[in-house]
Amino acid sequence: MNHEEISGIYEQAKAFFETNRTRSYAYRRSCLAALGESLRRHETELYQALKEDLNKSEYEAYLTEVSLVHAEIRYLLKHLKRWMRPKRVPASMGQLPSLVRIHPEPYGVCLIMSPWNYPVLLTLSPLAGALAAGNVCLVKPSAYSPRTSSVMAAIIRESVPEGAAFTIEGGRAENQALLDLPFDYTFFTGNPVVGRLVMEKAAKHLTPVTLELGGRSPVIVDESADIAKTAKRLTFGKLINAGQTCIAPNHVFVHRSVADAFVAALVKEFKETFSSDEHYQRDFPRIVNRKHYDRLMRLLEGQPVVAGGCGDEERLQIEPTVVLNPDRDAPVLGEELFGPILPVLVYDDLEAVIREIKAAPKPLALYFFTKNKERARRVIDEVAFGGGCVNDCLLHIVSPYAPFGGVGNSGMGGYHGKDSFRTFSHFKTVLRKSWYFDIWLRYHPFTEKKRKLIRRLL
Repeated sequence: MNHEEISGIYEQAKAFFETNRTRSYAYRRSCLAALGESLRRHETELYQALKEDLNKSEYEAYLTEVSLVHAEIRYLLKHLKRWMRPKRVPASMGQLPSLVRIHPEPYGVCLIMSPWNYPVLLTLSPLAGALAAGNVCLVKPSAYSPRTSSVMAAIIRESVPEGAAFTIEGGRAENQALLDLPFDYTFFTGNPVVGRLVMEKAAKHLTPVTLELGGRSPVIVDESADIAKTAKRLTFGKLINAGQTCIAPNHVFVHRSVADAFVAALVKEFKETFSSDEHYQRDFPRIVNRKHYDRLMRLLEGQPVVAGGCGDEERLQIEPTVVLNPDRDAPVLGEELFGPILPVLVYDDLEAVIREIKAAPKPLALYFFTKNKERARRVIDEVAFGGGCVNDCLLHIVSPYAPFGGVGNSGMGGYHGKDSFRTFSHFKTVLRKSWYFDIWLRYHPFTEKKRKLIRRLL
């Protein structure tokens, strides 16, 4: 799709928004309900598409993508009418007599750019929030998951009124054309490198942005942790989508006194999770493409691998891999892994671990496994990160009651539930003043008597 075609679609979306149809509760509710119904009708196609694009099993696709979109839509439908109402706030002394209300209103034409790793969740969840807030949208899914993108285009086309949402499929040329347009809001999920480009392009039009990026999400396992449960929960968090998750555990700091037991338990869980070759080939997601497969395999060269480490370049699958105590300057510790590789680092002093994490770019997630509440409180209070868990991983993302987002290098802004509505809404303050009384102190001339009275009143 060329630049002129995309510009034409943008103008169609802008014209639809200017009809004011999107501002009513009835319209927004109908869009959300239709989106949920269309998702149900196309579920089987989505599972097939995710299998072709990423080798995701139906179970994993439902657990980590489809079910979460349904939950988000249900929550938005339940609360939308209340969120849309103007909210009255107290008037200040200088505003009396008056009524002050905050009116949520849609931004207008929004751009939603989503990644390939969770293409259904990370496309339809922000889209639902944008529609709930009354916006029209241009949606750009990733070219790396083409089959899934095609099915989602059909879902969006049949559930949202013509002109209110468009799916732009394609690659870098389409991305570039979209980023050059003056959107009213841009919502991007991806890596920090592209996130900087998105923000740079948005700045030219003073377009507000939400950036959901990634980062090297650390794990701390102290000497009080339940080692067996820690290993099991970390295995779940690391191997979902073959580690291709923005909030996946990236590396583990484990206390020396429990390091041997932890590594043994982790290796056992990694091996048992895919002990059957048939199960491994059928249900373990593949690395998205050869470029990323080769990158991950290069990171393992010369590293102290204690489990896994082998790859299949035809199926683009890499065994769940544990790397024990790599050098701090090793490439495997120098970037977000985004694959089924988990470096384990032994520590003696929690203070040193905290310093090391704080010295690195702020991560999207942090996970601390401990029975010591005081230590957990300290890490939560002292270390900046987008969100995280104590004694688990990944699950902080699933609730529509709490926002999800990054900080610093891992992103800006948040969404889910009410925070999705807030993200895609401008909150407009309106004062409605009475005709019956004026505060005479505000008018010229500003005498000394008025000045003294103002200082006493305010």
